[in-house]
Amino acid sequence: QVQLVESGGGSVQAGGSLRLSCRSSRDIFDFNAMGFYRESPGKHRMVVAVITSGGATHYGDFVKGRATISRDSAKNEIYLQIHDMKPEDSAVYYCNADYQTESELIDLWGQGTQVTVSL
Repeated sequence: QVQLVESGGGSVQAGGSLRLSCRSSRDIFDFNAMGFYRESPGKHRMVVAVITSGGATHYGDFVKGRATISRDSAKNEIYLQIHDMKPEDSAVYYCNADYQTESELIDLWGQGTQVTVSL
């Protein structure tokens, strides 16, 4: 069973930086794309940043210019760094990956990690 495990959440002061990691139990190039999403109370889960197998990146409007997604294929990990953290960045952050089997598209999620930004 393929697993995604996030790490790096916790408390951050406003204006500070956050770095999250997501480790895959499978070769990350087996996935169509990997990324980080976030969910806060009363809001839908939203894409924060995605990186495709080809290396293309996409960011949510609310982190553009503040976030960088990257990967280390040797470690089967992806990383998310966000600068100038704001209280509204507080959320549970989830790692996501999808891959195609012979019969279906599999969408995987990590367990989530809480990030709290304080003034």
